[in-house]
Amino acid sequence: MYIRLRPTLSHLTRATAATTTAIATATTTAVTTASLLLLASCATPPGPRSLDDSTVAIPETWQNTANTNPQSHPQPAQPAQPAADNLSAWWTRYNDPVLTQLITGALQTSPDIRTALSKIEQSRATRGVTKSALLPSLSAGAGARTSRTDNHTTDPHTTTSGQSYSAALDASWEIDLFGKTRQSLKAADADLAQTGQNYHAAQTSLAAEVAATYVSLRSAEAQLAVVQETLRTRAETTQITRWRAEAGSAGALELQQAISTLEQARASLPSLRQTITQTRNQLTLLSGLTPGSLDTLLAAQTASPYDTDTQLTATQLAIAQATSLIPKSDTPAISIPADTLRQRPDIRAAEYAFTASLARLQSTERDRYPSLNLTGSIGLESLKAGHLFDPSTTIASALGNLAAPIFAGGRIRQNIAIQNELTKQSLIAYESAVLGALTDVENALVTLQRTTERIAILDRAATAAREASDLAAIQYEAGQVDITTVLDTQRTRLSLEEQQVSATADHATAQIQLYKALGGGWTANN
Repeated sequence: MYIRLRPTLSHLTRATAATTTAIATATTTAVTTASLLLLASCATPPGPRSLDDSTVAIPETWQNTANTNPQSHPQPAQPAQPAADNLSAWWTRYNDPVLTQLITGALQTSPDIRTALSKIEQSRATRGVTKSALLPSLSAGAGARTSRTDNHTTDPHTTTSGQSYSAALDASWEIDLFGKTRQSLKAADADLAQTGQNYHAAQTSLAAEVAATYVSLRSAEAQLAVVQETLRTRAETTQITRWRAEAGSAGALELQQAISTLEQARASLPSLRQTITQTRNQLTLLSGLTPGSLDTLLAAQTASPYDTDTQLTATQLAIAQATSLIPKSDTPAISIPADTLRQRPDIRAAEYAFTASLARLQSTERDRYPSLNLTGSIGLESLKAGHLFDPSTTIASALGNLAAPIFAGGRIRQNIAIQNELTKQSLIAYESAVLGALTDVENALVTLQRTTERIAILDRAATAAREASDLAAIQYEAGQVDITTVLDTQRTRLSLEEQQVSATADHATAQIQLYKALGGGWTANN
């Protein structure tokens, strides 16, 4: 039930100033009277009113901040890195022009990025619709009417006809007395800001996903190079065994064992090549391109820092060159304090979502207050078109409509309760985003630590396995060991070298996840 107070005016001439003043006085009196009804309004249910109500405390330091750069073997000199707190283009730290070009291109052409930009424009238009509710609306119309009446009750029959013409200009305006519409506009502003942060979050995720996929590609290529180098050494062993068999110093069993081991290693080539092709296709998908569009770019590999290293054997050089294809950064941003997590786009988006939800709650609360609508119309009406604009034919009207809710069956109270719970949920979502961000960083840091340790162990194991493989080959040629010993050492060597490549890729991926967890990959200007 609503109480409606409607001071009105309708006359055949223009409204006088005195009448207009009377309307304003009556409207003011009505607003005062209706405002007294607010004393009976129900209280707002308890709930969060700011982000300070959050129970999550951001720590000052990280739990895992030990050394995360593998240094178990000499590293080639690296160019100077950017400042540790500059994460807007973290991929440049890897000094890999192919990676840089991939990410830069994907940020321009990715469907996800273009969709996020479109959502910003959609949100901006939605805000414009909300803002328009603060302004009056104006409409105009014109009409013409012709009538004819036949009277058959008279003799002779009579016919009456007539015409009328009209034109009108109508205006209406809902006065935002208690700020309901202004709160809705505040919510729309927060929605627009949230879509902007979602765009930045899409940039952050895309850059990390492209980089991680690129690492997977280079890892698969390095694995392929390791297998090919292993095939070379196993082919030499097989050839030696064949010569020994022909000379009678080795049996057919030894020869077949060597051939079996050689072909077993060769069988892994097709799956590795399949992985390489599929990973390249994934990069084109992330970039919004057709398969094969990036093949030329991906085939352009930067020069290996080991190309001129003469201290390594041919096998060691081949493995080092293969592993060097995996992008590496010596400066993971682990020195950044935890407070910078607030720069993560998803956390900023959650903050704006809470702001929007709180504004909608405050707007819903205004439904308990009176509303004031002003309408006015001025029109012209004449029986002849030529007299339509005669001042004597002017009709004007004005209406002030003040409505205050008295009884609505609990609808307003329940709507407030609904929005209050939505506000609580938005605060919980913010807290979840913060906790997730802290977990992401800690997980990335601990992964960097453990993969660093793993790489150091694998380096020692792989060095020993290479020496054992070389010694076994020499002793086999001298007839001191059998073929089984040689094949076992070769299998161990291949397994450890593949694990080296895998661990190096895991370390690079963990660095990428750390940059993403810290909100890197976007700036306020892009």
